[in-house]
Amino acid sequence: MTATLAEVHDRLLAAYGPQHWWPGESPFEVMVGAVLVQNTAWKNVERAIANLRERDLLSPKALFAVPLDELEELVRPAGYYRVKARRLFNLLAMVVRRYDGDLDAMFATNVHALREELLAVNGVGPETADSILLYAGGLPIFVIDTYTHRVLARHGWIEFDVTYHDLQEHFEANLERDAALYNEFHALLVRVGHRHCRKTPKCAGCPLEHLLPDAGPLEPEW
Repeated sequence: MTATLAEVHDRLLAAYGPQHWWPGESPFEVMVGAVLVQNTAWKNVERAIANLRERDLLSPKALFAVPLDELEELVRPAGYYRVKARRLFNLLAMVVRRYDGDLDAMFATNVHALREELLAVNGVGPETADSILLYAGGLPIFVIDTYTHRVLARHGWIEFDVTYHDLQEHFEANLERDAALYNEFHALLVRVGHRHCRKTPKCAGCPLEHLLPDAGPLEPEW
């Protein structure tokens, strides 16, 4: 890299300030949001979560007791509501049956063992699992998403064909193992990605603009 990850973080933080991620009033709400936010905007997730809050369903056991067809209607604002309701039900089943709905007990589990448990839930992929671990559990796992990959690849700091695991390992090996740092850095990468590192890049004014290689290839999406 032409700049260390710490330097990239500091430059983004100086440009944008603290991001105060992830939106959510409780760890359980963050978990629900991590499932519902797949392929949609957060504003749609907020509407679905508001439905759950109005019904006093923002706890694992209460929500797990809701019939699937009713759950589908409650999360309908988040889009793909049948798929997402089933994925949420699968996650709830793991939390209730394995941990009796106790999130403190769940997040006290060895982080790597818990990650494997989450990945074994049908509909929970690496980004969703890691978002739950980091943002709901406060555990030091770096979340990788499209923006993270795009920013680093376009600057020539990683290969475009890097795997999720290898990119995650790159961050975790080169940063202090700190959940608050991982939280802030991921949020900052999303911010710069949303503003500048889109599918069609808008490099002018980007805090990382001067770090671009002279001829950086723009490859297909990761």
